[in-house]
Amino acid sequence: MALYHFEVTQISRGRGQTAVASAAYRAGERLHDSYYNEDPDYRRKGGVLHSEVILPAHAPRRLSDRETLWNEVESAEKHPRAQLAYSFDVAFQNELSFEENLALARRFIAENFTARGMIADLACHDPHKDDDIKNPHFHVLCPIRPLNPDGTWGMKQRREYALDENGERVRDRNGKLVYNAVATTNWGTPETLLAWRENWARLVNEAFEKKGIAERVDHRSYEDRGINLIPTVHEGPAVRAMEARGIRTDVGDWNRLIRKANALLHSLKGSVKALADWISELRKRIAELKEDERLARLESQTLASVLCGYYERRNAGAYSNKARVNNLKQQARAIDFLHANGISSLGDLDKKVKATYSEVSRACAEVRELDDEVSLIEKTLSLTEKLAKGKPVYDALRGIRRKSESDAFKELHRAELTSFYAARRELGEIYPNGIPDETELRKRLASLREKRQPLYSAYKKLKEEAGAAYAIKKAIQADYEKAMRERGEDKLRKGEER
Repeated sequence: MALYHFEVTQISRGRGQTAVASAAYRAGERLHDSYYNEDPDYRRKGGVLHSEVILPAHAPRRLSDRETLWNEVESAEKHPRAQLAYSFDVAFQNELSFEENLALARRFIAENFTARGMIADLACHDPHKDDDIKNPHFHVLCPIRPLNPDGTWGMKQRREYALDENGERVRDRNGKLVYNAVATTNWGTPETLLAWRENWARLVNEAFEKKGIAERVDHRSYEDRGINLIPTVHEGPAVRAMEARGIRTDVGDWNRLIRKANALLHSLKGSVKALADWISELRKRIAELKEDERLARLESQTLASVLCGYYERRNAGAYSNKARVNNLKQQARAIDFLHANGISSLGDLDKKVKATYSEVSRACAEVRELDDEVSLIEKTLSLTEKLAKGKPVYDALRGIRRKSESDAFKELHRAELTSFYAARRELGEIYPNGIPDETELRKRLASLREKRQPLYSAYKKLKEEAGAAYAIKKAIQADYEKAMRERGEDKLRKGEER
């Protein structure tokens, strides 16, 4: 049966991983790691059928040597938690020969990686043994840091500094320059990953069609395909069953909090960015029409007076006492926001909103890093659980000497053995230097969750500030539209007088 598996993770020092050890494990080689002064040796590892480093056209030939390549990657990264490489784990197809699978992998790399200037370290595995179930696959390691046209290592991201109306760099309340970190490539975007997944499925299906094989693979998730299956990696069947019966669990509560917090952050980032863009565009329009006193006044008058005038007009036309009370509450919150942040003019508001956007962006990056580590620990614990569950079946299989009985036993327990071998392989790839202690992992997971909990309160505060800024936006917008109407009426009158 055709199998689609295409997984991308990152090799990161923050997870205790090294690029050299990861490459040595995948290639089944002994490599010297200059950064850590170690010699990870995986020459006794079985199942490695082929490995090679594939370079883009502009890469110097020296990087075709695996040890040189990954030591340069390690040397180029200075941060102790640096992200080093993208790691791809892709299933080969049992319906195709190894030569056909290898040709497919090389074509995929050429069209999707080296064509973008990426270096690809390819390793093909087939861990099949007498007691194992066939599971051929290939790995690709690609440095995250791009290579410049001259063969030197480039930057992973660049800074875009926030500027005020005079083109000067903006500083936050602590005196630090406000900026956004912008990736120099699109390799890590969800859109690029989706394209890669789709392209691999297309190549496999083309190969199947050429051979007259009716099977097809699909890169889409169960959810995208309308198949009502729920992943069991994080919550597990026991937790899901309890939640389905209306019994709240710690894991379920935690996942609900994460989804809620992430949705809040995502929404907040978009709304603050839209608000910053609106203010910048408005100030640009006012500057273009600065000869008009009404519009010039919008830039110079205090926002507190704009708010008071706006809510006075709203209350004058309010239909109920409840509406008037709500207007006064909104006005009070907006005024408090202005006073608390020392904002008096439109220029001040512009700086504050841009600083808030930078703060939200940093929060998003912090949460992403924290959640990545949580996900890795949860995945590790899930895999160790699968390993422990399948080990009695595996041990029983090892004790059977007659081949006919062994084959019958394997067929009977195919699902348990497949899960056991997959868990063993994945754990070996994530932790080539040995699986961390489970007790320590659980302690670390609890620590990360405690760290995540108070962050949600910080996001809510940012959301409240954004809400106050939006209330001020309404007032400014109303004044701007009023000034533009008066300007149009003036023009009309002058035309009639002529």
